[in-house]
Parts: sequence; C-alpha cells; structure tokens
Amino acid sequence: MNIGELARASGVSAKMIRYYEKIGLIALADRSQSGYRNYGDNDVHTLRFIRRARDLGFTVEQMADLLALWRDRSRASSEVKKIALDQVALLERKAEELKAMSRTLKHLAAHCHGDARPDCPIIDDLADAGSGPEKPHEPALFGRGGVEPVRGARRAPPHSKTGTAS
Repeated sequence: MNIGELARASGVSAKMIRYYEKIGLIALADRSQSGYRNYGDNDVHTLRFIRRARDLGFTVEQMADLLALWRDRSRASSEVKKIALDQVALLERKAEELKAMSRTLKHLAAHCHGDARPDCPIIDDLADAGSGPEKPHEPALFGRGGVEPVRGARRAPPHSKTGTAS
C-alpha cells in the first residue's frame, strides 16, 4: 500500500508518517522501482499503536520505548507499567495546573466589574506578574495549601509569616 492508503488505514497523516520515518520511530519504508513508499499490514498496526500512544499524551521518546517493549516478547510488564504510571502522574499534575489556572481566572473575572471603567483586576494581575519574586502574588495561590498553576508547587500563603525580621 502507498502512504495515502497507510494514512487512511492507520489514522496517522502522511506528513506524520514521513516525520516518524525521519526520526526513526518507524522503519524506513521499502521503495518501489519508481521510488514510491510501500507499506504492509505491520506498518498499519505500528502506526495505530503510535497514534493511540500519542492520544494518551506520550512523548516521542516514550513511544519509542513502548514500541521497543511491544516488540520484545520477553519484556517485563513492570517496565511498561512504570512508563504508564509516570504518564499518569504527569497528566494528573497538568490537570491540577489547569484547574488552578481556571480557579484563578474565575476569581479574577468575578472581581472584575466588566463595565465601561478601565479598572480591571484581570489586567492588574497580568501586569503584576512581571514585578518580581520579592512580592507575594496573592492571585497565584490556590486552594488551602496554595498551588502555583505552572509548577504545581505548594507554598505558604503570604499572611503566614514566620515572625522573623528580614
């Protein structure tokens, strides 16, 4: 089958198939006398595997590891499970970060009058973000422990000073 047929059968675009060949994620296709790529059923299965892994958010490097494990019939399933659980942890961190960003935007929007006045806590918050780390940034705190949306790191609220002089 040619690359267009492979793309339709696998659900992976021809452009991505060429990219995966270029980076070595899949083997280079056999070529016909006229230079066209020729693919088989195994290529369809491999690309469906890659598409599913991509849909689950795995990186190219992780997909390469998973493909190697898939092909290795003597593999330990513990290796596959570790990759999957690492991905779960990453996805959960990203989900928490997105929830924190959503809470911040809801909070800011709730405090914006949304009228003809120029005062806007959303703009003020965006402008204050570049003021440096020395100033605690109240809207960046979320929940009870305060989770920063980008890093997911917990930090104490600004009002919980230890009482030491700086």
